Amino acid sequence: MPDSDNIPNSPAGDGSTQRPLTLFSALAVRKALDEVVLPAFTRRTGVAVTAVFDPTVQLVRRIDAGQPFDVLIGVTDSFGPLAERGLVEIGTRTALARTGVGIAVPPGAPRPDISTRAALVATLRAARSVAYSRTGASGLYFAGLLDELGITAEINARATVIEKGFIAEAVVDGRADIAVQQLSELLFVPRADIAGPLPEEVQHYSHFSAILSTGSARSSEARSLLGHLRGPLAAEAYADTLLEAVAAL
Repeated sequence: MPDSDNIPNSPAGDGSTQRPLTLFSALAVRKALDEVVLPAFTRRTGVAVTAVFDPTVQLVRRIDAGQPFDVLIGVTDSFGPLAERGLVEIGTRTALARTGVGIAVPPGAPRPDISTRAALVATLRAARSVAYSRTGASGLYFAGLLDELGITAEINARATVIEKGFIAEAVVDGRADIAVQQLSELLFVPRADIAGPLPEEVQHYSHFSAILSTGSARSSEARSLLGHLRGPLAAEAYADTLLEAVAAL
């Protein structure tokens, strides 16, 4: 989620003589997939997976542009319109995990008070610049939250608004001193310090699910990947990367 123009597509293995399965995936689950889930799938099945990581909004644009894929992981609410257009098999929708929105600060910086709604507002107002995404799920939510808090103009006057990518990079390179993004994506920038989640009274959880493409020529392997994404090894990997495995829909 981030969400970065400079994020390469990631092959998860090359054990298969067939073309790899193509997985379109939201950035929130990238760390778990790259480090654990996809390599384990390839070792077990011999089927390679090429993963394309982008915010869900960008993945939907890829699909609308006709780019082929076998499995999609995205914000669950995005699947309905795709199913209505015959692009995904809604009956295969499989709930995976959820993550909340958090805040990161520069390495070694004091951790700000974000324990309550009032404390969060004070922290945002005191920041030299707040970084958030223009297209990621967390950034879209945060923009609405600023409206709800009545501080949109004040914060945006000095905000660092990023199209997509791992937003915590902005507190590491000095562009901002507060970064707002989904917790699992903040974790992708290890030099940044995660101050914690937004207070529960203004917290927002994004739910992520996987679903099969109606255009997949590899439905058997794709279904196997779908089951693997929901398995116990995947659930443990999600938990290790600040995601919470969720019950099936």
